[in-house]
Amino acid sequence: MKHSIAYLLTMIGASFWGLTGLFVETLYSYGFTAWEIVTIRLLSSSMILLAILALFSRSYLKIEWKHIPHFIGLGVFGIVLFNWFYFKVMEQTSISIAVVLLYTSPVFVAILSKIIFKEKFTIQKLLSIVLTIVGCSFAVQLIPLGDFHMSFHSMLLGILSAFFCALYSVIGKMVSAHYNFITITVYSLFMGSLFIAPTSSLWKKAEHFQSSEVWLSIIGISIISTICAYTLYTFGLTYIESSKAAILGVLEPIVAILVGVFIYSDSLRLLQIIGIILVLFSAFITVFQKRRKVKKRMHGYYAYKSRGE
Repeated sequence: MKHSIAYLLTMIGASFWGLTGLFVETLYSYGFTAWEIVTIRLLSSSMILLAILALFSRSYLKIEWKHIPHFIGLGVFGIVLFNWFYFKVMEQTSISIAVVLLYTSPVFVAILSKIIFKEKFTIQKLLSIVLTIVGCSFAVQLIPLGDFHMSFHSMLLGILSAFFCALYSVIGKMVSAHYNFITITVYSLFMGSLFIAPTSSLWKKAEHFQSSEVWLSIIGISIISTICAYTLYTFGLTYIESSKAAILGVLEPIVAILVGVFIYSDSLRLLQIIGIILVLFSAFITVFQKRRKVKKRMHGYYAYKSRGE
């Protein structure tokens, strides 16, 4: 597997996350709460994946008992709690602040990866993280037009959302050495479903599930924004460093902004365009820094050979 393909698939997976708003808006219009939408997302996605694997490839469903805590960590902490903290920040402040606080997660991934996986914390990674946070701040109009007044409680919730989001990359990297990315995805979603389903009270809104529009949104959010997104992103974790994958994941809000522009006719300001360019440039640095090092080493090798040494 070439690293370039892994980078590309990771970015595509992150981009699919950015399409979530297309389906969430419809579910919101039918009166579903954020917590209920997360429940629908996890339940439908895990059931679809489990059914497919049970029918066509049961070998992917085999796991060892000792790794169940890892899948619980991915599902409960890396998906459910991350979503809950993220939505709480949106509720208390704004989407812009929530997004920027969330995408401090590459900082946590880089620190944890340094401790756990001994990944190098390079100047390129630091620059990519800074460009990601600044670019995202411009893209969602937090600066210079945003409101900087927020409580310590909201700030803490935002940092926690970033931390739990980071845990998915870190724990996912840990289990990627033992299981196929499909196995990791299905059990992460399934464990998250077991945790969140009893608290959702979805059965009280059974009448809403009679609408074909609701079911189209459920299919979209489960297959495109969850199964495809998490599968591709988890696949990328198998081949690239978790800190790099986290930086590439910032394409999610960029895609969400572009969806608003091209589908909902939102206007795009100059500073937002600059922010998008900064984020894309940070992804460029992340993807191509290793390739530059390889070329440098190869150049040195050929110089060594040409001298006949």
